[in-house]
Amino acid sequence: MAKHGPFDVVVVGSGPAGYVAAIRAGQLGLKTALVEKDGKYGGTCLWRGCIPTKAFLHDAYLYDQIKSASRYGIEVEKVRVNWEGVLKHKNTVVKKLGLGVEGLLKKNKVQCFVGFGSVKKPGLVSVGDDEIQTKNIVLATGSDVKWFPGMEPDGKGIITSNEALDLKAIPKSIVVIGAGAVGIEFASVFHRFGSETTLVELLPQVVPLEDEEIARELERILAKRGMRILTGTKVEAIKPGYEVVVARNGKSETIKAEKVLVAVGRKPNTEKIGLEHTRVKTERGFVKVSPAMETDEPGVYAIGDIVPTPMLAHVGSAEGILAVTRIAGKEVHPILYDRVPSVTYCDPQVASVGLGEKKARERGYDVKVGKFPFLGIGKASIEGENEGMVKVVGESKYGEILGVHILHAHAGEMISEAVAVMNGELTAEELAHSIHPHPTLSEAVMEAAHAYYGQAIHI
Repeated sequence: MAKHGPFDVVVVGSGPAGYVAAIRAGQLGLKTALVEKDGKYGGTCLWRGCIPTKAFLHDAYLYDQIKSASRYGIEVEKVRVNWEGVLKHKNTVVKKLGLGVEGLLKKNKVQCFVGFGSVKKPGLVSVGDDEIQTKNIVLATGSDVKWFPGMEPDGKGIITSNEALDLKAIPKSIVVIGAGAVGIEFASVFHRFGSETTLVELLPQVVPLEDEEIARELERILAKRGMRILTGTKVEAIKPGYEVVVARNGKSETIKAEKVLVAVGRKPNTEKIGLEHTRVKTERGFVKVSPAMETDEPGVYAIGDIVPTPMLAHVGSAEGILAVTRIAGKEVHPILYDRVPSVTYCDPQVASVGLGEKKARERGYDVKVGKFPFLGIGKASIEGENEGMVKVVGESKYGEILGVHILHAHAGEMISEAVAVMNGELTAEELAHSIHPHPTLSEAVMEAAHAYYGQAIHI
């Protein structure tokens, strides 16, 4: 057995939590090793998640724009989807970014090991026939798709997001089970590309983690475009021939589809990584950590999808930076999870930071709301994308902003302003007094702040 080290830190897993942690550790002068089971760096986000799905979503959006180009005075004939070209675009982007991550690791002198990493004991990580000695271990093993009994994927008609990225053709019909971020994004893709699409969600609203009013408006827009959406609906069975039996309001219905995409969530990868050889504690499969990402085993940290924080790439990256900064003995600033932005890249997109209206009331705030529709924004009219709104949620006494929610085709590019505003603890009044350039979509954020005080101009 080959022995390596000692290292200052070994990071297990190279997703956006792990590779970012390794790069920052290298920047901080720590002797760093990174373990990756697949031999491809970037994790689920790069190879099977965030990046390839957004490539699909961009292509679907572009296809829809070209189909309706005549409204802008542009005539285009014989518009069609070249599915092989769509897959090639996705693969090209993923490969390019994968090589970029690999280059960044080399640049920052991170030594990489390929194989399944597990903790043999504190200070020792095994990777196949190799053993790596280290002062600190950062666990960043990520998550995987999950399903419920009766929904087991067969790789043919019943699929997960993994298989959906490499389908041989666009399905004529598809049932998507789960209307969270993954489900509603794939439903948007295939619906745009022409699939007869049914979206099924057990909870009362699509995008269940988002503000209720925003979710209702999103559902209305998607239904208007022809997507069938069944909320408050339970999947009772998936019969042979890919017939999905659902129950809603006491009535059963069978929906036949060419493909059934199961998108009911993800589970943390904490099995077989050696936690039993440590004092690390878990709950429902997630590793329990301190605000500095420390586990109950000194010298062992956990970050990303294996800890009970939002399963978002940018959250994992921030947690990775936090963990290795603590290892380097420097001052750290715990993450304020209420100020972490989230974007669901369906069309239109949903972007938010902070509390929704209902959650703010549940926390005891005297809530005040300002809303502004994109119908009143000149740039939105120019681009033919008037659907959606900006909603500012705050408390009435001081005008503290508790949350900002945006529903629009380009919401994801607009939410960062709200993150900066909340981190700076600006009030709704200060946001309203921040002059925004005209004509831009971001004027809707300023107008929503004016609406907070009943003084919106363009409505």
